[in-house]
Amino acid sequence: MTIEGFLGAIIIGAIIGALGRLLLPGRQPIGILWTILVGIVAALIGTFIVGSMRDTNGIDWVEVLVQVILAVIGVAAVASFKRGRTT
Repeated sequence: MTIEGFLGAIIIGAIIGALGRLLLPGRQPIGILWTILVGIVAALIGTFIVGSMRDTNGIDWVEVLVQVILAVIGVAAVASFKRGRTT
């Protein structure tokens, strides 16, 4: 992986993770690093799922939607895990 790919993954992960946190109601007790990690994982899994079903060129809005939904699920999972550990 090149440095551009690594930085791109961090930026896309931050955007997807932030959208996931934005769409999840309530307060999530997770930091920015967890948000970026969840966003990166959601982006990778979403790309794999949608990419295996169809050929994408350019921006595929279905792929972005799947990535954001996965980020919402991931943020909720990490937040519930963090809440369970702190109380």
